[in-house]
Amino acid sequence: MEDLPLLLYGLIAVALAFDFLNGLHDAANSIATIVSTRVLRPQYAVFWAAFFNFAAFLFFGLHVAQTVGTGIISPQIVDDRVIFGALMGAISWNLITWALGIPSSSSHALVGGLVGSGVAKTGVSAIVWSGLAKTGSAIVLSPALGFLLALLLVLGVSWLFVRRTPVAVDTIFRTLQFLSASLYSLGHGGNDAQKTMGIIAVLLYSHGALGGEFYVPYWVVLTCQAAMGLGTLLGGWRIVHTMGSKITRLTPMQGFCAETGGAITLFLATSFGVPVSTTHTITGAIVGVGAARRVSAVRWNVAKDIVVAWIVTMPMSAFIAAFFYLTASFFG
Repeated sequence: MEDLPLLLYGLIAVALAFDFLNGLHDAANSIATIVSTRVLRPQYAVFWAAFFNFAAFLFFGLHVAQTVGTGIISPQIVDDRVIFGALMGAISWNLITWALGIPSSSSHALVGGLVGSGVAKTGVSAIVWSGLAKTGSAIVLSPALGFLLALLLVLGVSWLFVRRTPVAVDTIFRTLQFLSASLYSLGHGGNDAQKTMGIIAVLLYSHGALGGEFYVPYWVVLTCQAAMGLGTLLGGWRIVHTMGSKITRLTPMQGFCAETGGAITLFLATSFGVPVSTTHTITGAIVGVGAARRVSAVRWNVAKDIVVAWIVTMPMSAFIAAFFYLTASFFG
């Protein structure tokens, strides 16, 4: 039992490594549009995004952390091996997709990892079906809502500024994109960092370190926000290229609409405690502004490849997590 605290700290370090990789992998979600429209250079954009990623805890509750900690698999079956398997499944899939430049979902990789590891331990009885259904439905709803909001915004803004010259519109929205990028980064930090908070909190709960009541300690909140912000600072340039230019070409006005539509979606999801994918959300919004111009403006083959990555993320991370759980059990 003497080595238990050391093992606990090691798993917390792995969870923070996942949070760091989440920021690294998903940096593109926060900065792709503002970089592709040339409003900010990449090196400045990551600082901008990282600051608002970190500051997000000042604006949101911890409903997403509660969902991840207690609403995907039963907290009663959680132990060190379950968390280890879940984190390794998510980290492995993140590294694979990052190396390939595929904007997959870190969120659903983590959810898939939890499910795979939990099922490997006790079977399907480990799953909290209501929470998993809520998260699974967000795979469809978050990009759809991002698409719809961005489409409506770009149509509305185009109508409002129809009498302005293109140069004047660009000038206005180059300034406004600072606001929309800030809001999206807040939404990103508010939703994504809480997933790691939930993992660390349920790990502490399983060790009896929370006094028998599940909650997220303040030090967990700060360290998770800091780890995500640090990851964002290092950026994910290959995915920025996919998100910012391969799907469709963006103007500052379109970038503003995509970021604003995505931010509204993330704010709503976070307030309801739904762990959504920031990747799905911003991709849906970018496709929405491209489709508002004309359907052919969207490179649908690229969007299709991204959707395929979304579909396989949860089962692949679940499979990898189950493998790591069983391996840890065999050697443990």
